[in-house]
Amino acid sequence: MDNAGMCRSIKTLRPPYAEQVTDGDIRAAALQYVRKISGFRQPAAHNAAAFDRAVDEVARATAQLLASLEIRGGR
Repeated sequence: MDNAGMCRSIKTLRPPYAEQVTDGDIRAAALQYVRKISGFRQPAAHNAAAFDRAVDEVARATAQLLASLEIRGGR
């Protein structure tokens, strides 16, 4: 997959677009985001720790965002 198409594969993770969002869904979106901004599909060994840390932090921020959103007119 080329860089232009990476972010298009990130799905909207809030209702009504997604009803059941798993930790796996959040992590997959975070991974795609970090891949896009870093330009690496798989980082070299010397960048792996920084890459993995970024995925963890983006996933954590995403989960916090989704938990705090108020969806009006929904359920």
